[in-house]
Amino acid sequence: MNPFQRILYVEDEPDIQTVAKLALEMVGGFTVKICSSGKEALAEAADFMPDLILLDVMMPGMDGPTTFNRLREQPIIAEIPIVFMTAKIQPSEIAYYKSLGAVDVIAKPFDPMTLADQIRKIWEKREQNAAIQPV
Repeated sequence: MNPFQRILYVEDEPDIQTVAKLALEMVGGFTVKICSSGKEALAEAADFMPDLILLDVMMPGMDGPTTFNRLREQPIIAEIPIVFMTAKIQPSEIAYYKSLGAVDVIAKPFDPMTLADQIRKIWEKREQNAAIQPV
């Protein structure tokens, strides 16, 4: 399993940005770059080259699913795993986000003390699934 270190978090709410960055850096030991909009994420993702993208669903301007699709159009970052972050965690919504190609969905509000562990578990599950997929 490859360790992952760099997380791009796309979130428009400053308070959530602060809490998530602190939680992921201080508790999780990750390197985190925050983008405040889908447009900013599209501009920054290829330069930052994250191992994982956390993507808020409800943002003004370009929402999460639109941002997701636009990120997938950029070949250099098209394969980076994306996890949606949302308060809308009904099974139909989760199924929709996964049908787009999201690795998983994390419910908001999240627990800052367990967010890093939650992300590590998603990553490990993804790595295990990749290991058993025929090539």
